[in-house]
Amino acid sequence: MRPLALALASAALASSFAPPASAFTHIVKPGETLAQLAVRVYGDAKKETIIAGANALDSQGGSAPVAGMHLEIPAPGHHRVAAGESWPDLALVYLGDAKRADVLARMNQAVAWIAPIEGQEIQIPFVLTVICAEGERMDQLALRYMGDANRAWELEAYNGRKGTLTAGPSPLRRGDVVLVPLLDLNLTDAGKIEARAGSDRVQSQAGGGVLEVQRRADAELPLLLADVRGGRYVDAVARGNRVLGGGELTRVQLGVLHRALLEAYVALDAQGAAQGACAAWHASDPGGRLDPVMVSPKIRAACPK
Repeated sequence: MRPLALALASAALASSFAPPASAFTHIVKPGETLAQLAVRVYGDAKKETIIAGANALDSQGGSAPVAGMHLEIPAPGHHRVAAGESWPDLALVYLGDAKRADVLARMNQAVAWIAPIEGQEIQIPFVLTVICAEGERMDQLALRYMGDANRAWELEAYNGRKGTLTAGPSPLRRGDVVLVPLLDLNLTDAGKIEARAGSDRVQSQAGGGVLEVQRRADAELPLLLADVRGGRYVDAVARGNRVLGGGELTRVQLGVLHRALLEAYVALDAQGAAQGACAAWHASDPGGRLDPVMVSPKIRAACPK
C-alpha cells in the first residue's frame, strides 16, 4: 500500500456533507508554484502544505505541480441555519459526528451548548483527509496543516484518539486515516473571486460535461471495487476520493462508491471516516442493507443501520 495524503473534501465526508462550493478547482499556470497560489487564495505562503495535502502532492517524497494540472483548493463552506437546528445537528450532517459540535461552534465564535440563530449563515470547515506514512506523528500533522504542533490534541480529539501527558499523542501507523478540520482557513478577495468562478463552472456543466464525469466514474468504479477486493485499501480511498471530487455523480454511483469506501475505511481502522461513509451510503441508497452472512461483523459494527 502507498502512503498518501488526500482530501476528503472533499473526501468521503466532505463530498457528501459539505456544500459543493467548499472546494474549487484551479488550473495550474506555467511557472506557478504552490506557494504563489497559497498567497493569492489564502494570503499565506505557508498554507501551500494544505493545497499539497489536498492533492496528494506531498506523498512519496512530494511532487511539484505542472502547468495544466487541475488542483482542488480547499475552502470553507457555508450553511444558513434553519429553525430548530443545533450545533450537534449540524456537526452530524457536516462533520459526521454530533460530538464535533464544539469544533463547528468554535469556528463560528460560538459555544456548542447555545443553539445558533435561525437564519444565521455559518462557516463549515473544510476537512482534510490524511492517510499517514510510516513514522508520522500527530504533532507533525498539526504543525504541517494547522501551523502549530501544540494543536495535536485537537486532532486527537477530533479523530477519537487518546494521547497521554507522559507518552504524548497516540502513535500513528502507515495507512492510518487522520481527519484535519481546517478552522483557520479563509480566502482572500482574489480567492473568493476564483472560488465563485469555479463554483459557476461546476454549476453550469452542460453540453455533456456532467455526462462525461459520470462516464468516467462508471469506468473507475470497477477498479475501485477491485482495489477493495484485493485488499488495496489505501489505493481504494485515493481512487474513491478522486472520483468523488470529479463532479456530479448519480445516486447509484454514489451508493456504490460510499459502500466501497465504508469497507476500505473499516479495514484501515478509520472509524470516523467509516461512519461518515456509512451515512453517505444510506443517504444515496436508503434501501441498502449489509448482508449479515457476507459482511464482516467489523463492518456491521461501523455501519449498524
